[in-house]
Amino acid sequence: MSRILRLKVFIVAFAVAAAAIFLGSDARAQEPGAQEPGAQEPGAQQTLVLGIHPYLSPSELVGRFSPLAKHLGVKTGRKIEVSIARDYNEHIARTGEGRIDLAYMGPASYVTLVSTYGVRPILAVHEVAGKSSFRGVIVKRAGSDIKSLGDLRGKRFAFGDPESTMSSLVPRYMLLEAGVALNDLSGHEHLENHNNVALGVLVGDFDAGALKEETFYMYRGRGLEAVAFSPEISEHLFVARAGLSDELVSELREAMYGLSSEPDGGKILEAMKPGATGLVAGDDKGYDSLRRIMEGLKKEGVGP
Repeated sequence: MSRILRLKVFIVAFAVAAAAIFLGSDARAQEPGAQEPGAQEPGAQQTLVLGIHPYLSPSELVGRFSPLAKHLGVKTGRKIEVSIARDYNEHIARTGEGRIDLAYMGPASYVTLVSTYGVRPILAVHEVAGKSSFRGVIVKRAGSDIKSLGDLRGKRFAFGDPESTMSSLVPRYMLLEAGVALNDLSGHEHLENHNNVALGVLVGDFDAGALKEETFYMYRGRGLEAVAFSPEISEHLFVARAGLSDELVSELREAMYGLSSEPDGGKILEAMKPGATGLVAGDDKGYDSLRRIMEGLKKEGVGP
């Protein structure tokens, strides 16, 4: 049985259940040729669309972000739908072209958005355990003889989506800093999301892989160990499309900043991101360190 087939068999039950839940929800992932949600003609109470990048399965993301969409809808008096992009590039394009109204973005996607389409209003940045920054982790199976990044030479490595901050771009930078190029690995592949990277390492398809710290802690008890942690990077954030009214942007910011003090705010925050303690004000300058990393990667021919 091939490497990828073993991984698919390992997660097929989850995938089937996820698809069933997702198809039964009112949140949408775009289908080829489907009418794009959001960015409707100006109207009194148009439906707003909150777009999410596919860093987890669609059903899991719907479950995580629907409570927030409902809360924001109550606060603004508008219906808000959750829509999952098919991949990171589509999410960036939909956000930059104004085809969705609100977007939850990873840091690298945001940096690419701004460099391609220009600055967009930042609504809020995630805060976890009182911090608005986070780390990625390069992981191995428990018991592996890998002790450092240099030991990855001759090993098979799992990345996530090529546009992912913590499962692709930042780990590529970490490997280059350690003197490990892709051709020093015995092989590498890009998997769909952070969970698949964790599972791929656990079932033995890969010797090591890259994912965000949150996912590492989810799977650590099942046999993952950390090889190295990335530098701190400003957290995931919410942005608004260009042209959304100043009044509505202010309403959304107020609702997000006040979420932690709401009676059900803790549950909504925890649903989105385990350990989340709030949504706080953000600044484009907070992503300058990541810009420098991405510029360094670009000089090496790596990146979006």
